[in-house]
Amino acid sequence: MLDVRRLRLLRDLAHLGTISAVAEAHTYTASAVSQQLAALQREAGVPLLERFGRRVRLTAAGVALVEHTEVLLGALEAADATLAAARGGLTGPLRIGAFPSAVRTLLPAALAALGRDHPHLDLHVSELDPVDVPAALRKRRLDVALVHDYDLVPADPDPTAESLRLLDEPVFLAVADEHPGTLADAADSHWIVGSPGTLCHTLALRLCHDAGFSPRVRHHADDFTAVLALVAAGQGVAVVPQLGVEHLPAPVRLRTLPIRRRTSIAFRRGSGSHPAVAACVTALSSAASGSGLRPD
Repeated sequence: MLDVRRLRLLRDLAHLGTISAVAEAHTYTASAVSQQLAALQREAGVPLLERFGRRVRLTAAGVALVEHTEVLLGALEAADATLAAARGGLTGPLRIGAFPSAVRTLLPAALAALGRDHPHLDLHVSELDPVDVPAALRKRRLDVALVHDYDLVPADPDPTAESLRLLDEPVFLAVADEHPGTLADAADSHWIVGSPGTLCHTLALRLCHDAGFSPRVRHHADDFTAVLALVAAGQGVAVVPQLGVEHLPAPVRLRTLPIRRRTSIAFRRGSGSHPAVAACVTALSSAASGSGLRPD
């Protein structure tokens, strides 16, 4: 019988790419991870890893085993959800992650509802970019997360997670006066974009590239309130979704762009029926309904 803990290490190697990264994620030594993977390979009876330069990579059998592991781990999550429902009552920690504009706009109402309806849940919130959510769910640092992508920059499917579409919202070009009037007019403007590596940074570069120019980036900022303040100060133009526009500074004008931002609720595969996760989904859905935005 294959050891589930070792299978999890192999799965994480497939996602993280190096044994040292797996070791760091599990607070093991690299030597300990290598020994566990070697033991798994002996159990399997076929090579699961092969040398690739100074690194290792999965063989075809290793890739196939990871696919089965995802199914197995999802089934274990579902089993845990069934036991939690049988125990009755919602208690214990619930770790929720969200991107900054959702923390300000959607999460407060959802947290208030969860606290009122399930007072024995111990709620923990972490603010993080959607690109960091899959790893946080796999490492069990989060149980539920709000994530987003754009129709222009869709997210890659994550086999370790499930998601439910929550809402769609328009996206704007924020300018400080009547000019620029269109995205093409902003080719000569300075730009305010998200930090490199964030989804918002990727979107801004892709949007400009598709319009035929590279943005002249002057500032990097991830909080949309700060972004709009910089636009109001004449520091450049920026791309801002509707949830990021809580208070529009007087000099700022919004130009609607032909793209949408899509927000979803993500959780580990198989955990959707866990009572705490289900309660969080209900609370977040109610908060989204109050925003007036709906999925397309």
